[in-house]
Amino acid sequence: MRLVMVMSGGLDSTVAASALIHAGHVLTGLGFDYGQRHRRELDGLPAIWERLGMQGRVTDLRGVTSLLGGSSLTADIDVPHGHYAEEAMRVTVVPNRNMIMAAIAWGFAVAQKAEGIGLGVHGGDHFIYPDCRPEFVEALEKTLALATDGYSAKPVVLAPFLRGSKADIVKRGAELGAPMELTWTCYEGGEVHCGKCGACVERREAFQLAGVPDPTVYH
Repeated sequence: MRLVMVMSGGLDSTVAASALIHAGHVLTGLGFDYGQRHRRELDGLPAIWERLGMQGRVTDLRGVTSLLGGSSLTADIDVPHGHYAEEAMRVTVVPNRNMIMAAIAWGFAVAQKAEGIGLGVHGGDHFIYPDCRPEFVEALEKTLALATDGYSAKPVVLAPFLRGSKADIVKRGAELGAPMELTWTCYEGGEVHCGKCGACVERREAFQLAGVPDPTVYH
């Protein structure tokens, strides 16, 4: 099946892409510049796509950045430290981000005559991010089908880790030889991962729980 894979340059979408390729799907990567506080993830995408043997492109959505305020990922708001299970992490939510990306990815897929889209969302994000939950993905698939009814076949939305944990992603990445060392997770965007933000804490814990050597350099 031909899919457009939404990719950030992070661990989740990179391993998800690896898993979908391993399952026999043909992927075209699509990254989004929506005015993130740094470009470390996006800058790593070309090397990831090369390692995975796939084509990809980054599209410019910076025009909507001012409309998606209130998040520490798009505005001048301090990135909270700690674990994702903490209420403070809600400030990292970018309103409706996955819906926006998925809608554009499906439009691109229709234009490319692909059959669906791939997402790297996972179960560990459900507490904080409503657009990472199974009910969202199920409704998304129905919505995208209605949006292009009569113009394309019914879309398939594949999210291989929708009900899995970050540790599951790391384990599968190690099994597949996914280029996890090329991925970026830290919200701060320095020379190396800060090791303190929620994204870094979760990443470090995932490698530990998975029993996989962590290639990440932390501050």
